[in-house]
This record gives sequence, C-alpha cells and structure tokens, in this order.
Amino acid sequence: MNDKNIDATRPARPIPRQGVYVDTRPFWDGISQGRLVLQYCTAAGRFQHYPKPVSAYSGRRTLEWREVSGKGAIYAATVVRIAGPGVEGRIPLCVATVELDEGVRIIANVLNCAPADLAVGKRVRLAIDHLAPDHPYPAFELE
Repeated sequence: MNDKNIDATRPARPIPRQGVYVDTRPFWDGISQGRLVLQYCTAAGRFQHYPKPVSAYSGRRTLEWREVSGKGAIYAATVVRIAGPGVEGRIPLCVATVELDEGVRIIANVLNCAPADLAVGKRVRLAIDHLAPDHPYPAFELE
C-alpha cells in the first residue's frame, strides 16, 4: 500500500461509487486486500473489464469474479502534465493502458515512474494507490 501519495492539504480526488447495474464489491474488496479481481465469462473463457451485467463476449450472465496475476505490459501510455481536480501535486502523472497477462486491458496510473521511463511494452505489476486514506485504488508500477 502506498500511503505516501496522500496529502491532506490537497483537495480530495473523486471517489468511485459502487456500480449501479453491477455489484462491483468483489473488485473493490480485492483491491482493499492488494489483489486484482475481475469478471470472468465461463462461457467464453475470457476476462473482461470494466464490470458489466452480461459478458461482453457471449452476451450471457455466465460471469464470476476471479483473481488475476496483476502483471502485464504497457499497451499504450500518456503523461498528464496539466493538473485536473484532485491531481494537483501529482503532475507529471504517468497513465497507461495495461494489457494484463490474462489478456484483458485496464487503464491506471503508473506510480513511481518518471515520464521518460514510461514506454509501450514495459512490464508492470499491480500497485495500490489511495484516492483517500480509506479508498484504495488499482495502479501499477514498473517491474
């Protein structure tokens, strides 16, 4: 867990709400335990993210939550250089689309990464960031 990224003098970052159409508690419970848990379609044999009420692959409700490795490679990346709400003091902010080893992509911050080190193909692993002291959020860091 990376509590050093929390600064009580900065405005709070927006906190995600539980899903309206999908119960996302397994995702958030996993993150609070330092694990990445995603929906898995048993009919198609594939993970999906973001959570949906039905499989993106089969259109069925054959979904269950499964833990993934939290490891992958950067598929695309950008550096945020202009502060938006709640990211003051975090600029430049490295952000990447990560293709997990399980074949699903997720967008997240890359922590402790200099912009010059952010590159497509680099390996990353799950890290936990905090939007507030009691709100862990998935992020990644370079391996």
